[in-house]
Amino acid sequence: MIQQVLKSEVQEETNDTGIDKNAWIANAVTEILADTMILMVKTQGTHWNVVGPLFLPIHELTERQYRDLFEAADELAERVRALGQVAPISFTDMVSQAKLTEEETVKDAEGMIKQLVADHEAIARNLRETAATAARYGDGATEDLMNARMAKHEEAVWMLKAIVAAKRAAPVDLNHSLRRKEKR
Repeated sequence: MIQQVLKSEVQEETNDTGIDKNAWIANAVTEILADTMILMVKTQGTHWNVVGPLFLPIHELTERQYRDLFEAADELAERVRALGQVAPISFTDMVSQAKLTEEETVKDAEGMIKQLVADHEAIARNLRETAATAARYGDGATEDLMNARMAKHEEAVWMLKAIVAAKRAAPVDLNHSLRRKEKR
């Protein structure tokens, strides 16, 4: 009996939950899952390899981001399963289904941040399309998940761009501003 239970195999299923295009939506979510995993690895690579005067803020930010991406991957894979499809089982499988590409060179801090920004923006665009498609076919759960993830990626873009902008920003003399107010 136990041997029989352990030999159960995962298969695609047809779920009659009122969602049109389950397989199509699951494939779109799988692509986002694959991109999420690639971005997680890139983000962790930045976390490990960044150097320079902004090391600590970049190191801390990318740690929060790769942990979020790890949790997101689980949610996305579970959504694929809930839609009756099989989630990818290997990194090779994910890479083959991703739009993003793996990083093959170590860049300077600014180059790493710019790459992460571009990847977050690309995923956000894909999430927006998938949310709209899910809504069109009556899949509110996928639409909600896509919208929640889109907000996370948009926030990541904002935070990463703020770090790069801080590097280029001219120093602000706060004392000068205070002296101006005192003279009035």
